[in-house]
Amino acid sequence: MALVKYEISNRVASIILNRPEKRNALNPELVSLLAQSFLKAKDDEQVKVIVLKANGEVFSAGADLAYLQQLQNNSYEENAADSSALKDLFYSMYTSPKVVIAQVEGHAIAGGCGLASVCDIVFSIPEAKFGYTEVKIGFIPALVACFLIRKLGEARTKELLLSGDLIDAETASHYGLINFIVKRQDIRESVKKYAENLASGTSAQSISLTKQLLNTAQNSSLESSLEAAVQFNAKARATADCKRGIAAFLNKGKLEW
Repeated sequence: MALVKYEISNRVASIILNRPEKRNALNPELVSLLAQSFLKAKDDEQVKVIVLKANGEVFSAGADLAYLQQLQNNSYEENAADSSALKDLFYSMYTSPKVVIAQVEGHAIAGGCGLASVCDIVFSIPEAKFGYTEVKIGFIPALVACFLIRKLGEARTKELLLSGDLIDAETASHYGLINFIVKRQDIRESVKKYAENLASGTSAQSISLTKQLLNTAQNSSLESSLEAAVQFNAKARATADCKRGIAAFLNKGKLEW
């Protein structure tokens, strides 16, 4: 059975965690397959939006128990290499030129919550719980901290990472961790409609440049980010999509991306 499934429909790539019997727990093989799938979607010109979801009742319970046992016998170098693989996956998701949507239909815990956290947009069912429980087992949420502090700010990040407590979807929405709460029976159709609207209603070049701009602004002073914005603006105006979009707007034409 494939640990990760990859499907395409209407220019939306679905990357599906498929280890329901293990609550979609993460191990090196699963992380590697996820990384390959995100690279495949990134390079596919027919794909404009990526949806990350999971089979089963849990989105992802974090690290696999057998994997955690193995880590205790690893050398420092082996643990560093292993951590780098997850770092590369998170980074590729966060910096993907395409919109990445998480469809969370069950609990997202520890590394599983990290997967959802680095997505651009997060849909969740009301019953889902979120949390970074690493400190409860003597571990640290090292990688996700780098992304979460940008997403939520220092105070909320400390609250979540230092306590290791789980929060419900309503609290996660209030904190800014997720974007939309949708009933279980409606979430698949809601995500499908949202993703397909993005695919048909937005320019791929504009999405890519906007994400680059936002990532740059996060890591720069106001002066530097404004200067970068000037450069991104000039770059965007030279793209084929911009010329096509402005021409359609001026001619009152209907534009399908």
